[in-house]
Amino acid sequence: MNHISNEKSQLDFDRKEYSNEILASLYQKMLIPRLIEEKMLVLLRQGKISKWFSGIGQEAISVGITLALSDEEYILPMHRNLGVFTTRNVPLHRLFSQWQGKANGFTNGRDRSFHFGTQEHKIIGMISHLGPQMGIACGIALGNLLKRNNKATAVFTGEGGTSEGDFHEALNIASVWSLPILFCIENNGYGLSTPTKEQYNCNNLADKGVGYGIESHIIEGNNILDVYHHVREFVSSIRKKPRPILLEFKTFRMRGHEEASGTKYVPQELMDYWSAKDPIENYKAYLIDQKIISVDEELQYRAALKTEIESHWENANEEESIRVALDKELNDVFKSFDFKEIKPSADTHELRLIDAISEGLDESMKRYENLIIMGQDIAAYGGVFKITEGFVDVYGKERVRNTPICESGIVSTGYGLSINDYKAIIEMQFADFVSSGFNPIVNLLAKSNYRWGQSSDVVIRMPCGAGVGAGPFHSQTNEAWFIKTPGLKVVYPAFPFDAKGLLATAIEDPNPVLFFEHKALYRSIRQEVPKGYYTLPIGKATQIYQGEDITIISYGLGVHWAINILEKYRSISADLIDLRTLQPLDVDTICVSVKKTGKAIILQEDSLFGGIASDISAILMEHCFEFLDAPVKRVASLDTPIPFDANLETQYLAKKRFEEELLALLKY
Repeated sequence: MNHISNEKSQLDFDRKEYSNEILASLYQKMLIPRLIEEKMLVLLRQGKISKWFSGIGQEAISVGITLALSDEEYILPMHRNLGVFTTRNVPLHRLFSQWQGKANGFTNGRDRSFHFGTQEHKIIGMISHLGPQMGIACGIALGNLLKRNNKATAVFTGEGGTSEGDFHEALNIASVWSLPILFCIENNGYGLSTPTKEQYNCNNLADKGVGYGIESHIIEGNNILDVYHHVREFVSSIRKKPRPILLEFKTFRMRGHEEASGTKYVPQELMDYWSAKDPIENYKAYLIDQKIISVDEELQYRAALKTEIESHWENANEEESIRVALDKELNDVFKSFDFKEIKPSADTHELRLIDAISEGLDESMKRYENLIIMGQDIAAYGGVFKITEGFVDVYGKERVRNTPICESGIVSTGYGLSINDYKAIIEMQFADFVSSGFNPIVNLLAKSNYRWGQSSDVVIRMPCGAGVGAGPFHSQTNEAWFIKTPGLKVVYPAFPFDAKGLLATAIEDPNPVLFFEHKALYRSIRQEVPKGYYTLPIGKATQIYQGEDITIISYGLGVHWAINILEKYRSISADLIDLRTLQPLDVDTICVSVKKTGKAIILQEDSLFGGIASDISAILMEHCFEFLDAPVKRVASLDTPIPFDANLETQYLAKKRFEEELLALLKY
């Protein structure tokens, strides 16, 4: 029979050395989430909350783990872990406000249920994609390890979540880096309606730890004393000897995945079996039998808690609904960043683009002791492009960290570092490989500040671009994947001076920044670059040439294509605008130029459809239409994958077509 152990249904409790006061407190802590849930189920039927994910039957896990940690240790729950929040004494009226989408909640009505965190209570909530939660714990634990503060971190997942790649990436990261984490699997029988036998093909999920060299244990998840006692021991152990431990808690989900799902797919005998192992009813019977509490005392607990719950509910219920404020919504997408210009030194030296980026990283590593660089082969090897060559000798392997090949897990780890007061730089070996880390970038980093006010102090470096004969998987310039995602900043310099100053600003900025570096420009472009530290504003374009006849708008390698053409045709009087940053976009500079010249051509290396040229064209049509003397022209590479052969790549790229289209537009 699915998920039925050989144990008898009645739970066996061993009080060990715990006092009556502690034993009674464990019961009260479990009772609070149960009574709140019973209230919420009524309110759900009344339409006063919109959705509910029930943890009834699993309270012992949430409560036992939370009590085993100190209040200063981070805990990362999922959507059935109400007991984590109540045990950490999160005010009930704020939880109720959260579930009603009111301003006194934790997300200003922007998200629901448990999709939030609170630094005050050291709780970091999950997103619906589940898997990134494990990587976040790795980042938080890495921060603790670097601080040498002897703190543990606990993170929850369900048995369904163990099928996701992020779970395996996080276990591997934690094992390789000896991170002090408890990975807590609530094996509750079903992933929505899919039973465990269709989720994995091993006897126990704890077995998955073996392959990663992780100590693993199985715990009776419905037995509060087992959970509390064992987790206390494990937490104490990893504080002294940092390492990950994988814990599988055997339990059951007594209600549907969420209430609309129901439980008709569950055999009744299975429901009956686990109902007999109810963590609260069994423990209550034990406490009364052992005369630790009386029946009357238990009834008093219930009555007092129900009164408290009702009071907090009424408090939340009386709050006004969210007031719509457009400026607030737009301003909260990014964390406020007060850019302070640090002017460049007059003392310069000639650098290639690759050297300027390396020098910029080095300056920031000196400036911020809490800055961590992570990436594949970046330590002793110096990265595939040698940008971090020698860094490990100066800053050590703690701050310059080789990572396993696991882009998704490392992006989430970077976010976890940010939560724990670090800055993170992640080098994608090639920008193409960011697809393996796409989810945490667009759903975790990008939405974090808007959802619950937590910044994502992460820079992702993106070696990109064609023209080097690298083929379909090492040549993409994929900025269009990210410029449409609110909450991300996208920087794309074309010159060494800009690259160094903009990288410094990107690292200062507490928001997530994707920093594109064109591989073909790494060693082909040289420029006098100021020595020392300086910053340049993100969101401000530069005008390389000034003219009267036409405006050329580009970025990255396209800027150099345009320069080559203008040097070839010196009679062309053109404004050449280097965007430098694509999000935010310097619309003012573009529009002022086009209103002056009356013609605009936008050049991008990326393929045409869905690229930034399309948006710029639309902006010009909306804001500059009456000033235009010709249609806005977009020039881009072919709508095909990037080929390897040199002749095919030349045909693919927009460079040759740009010359033809520019001359035609000038004659229009």
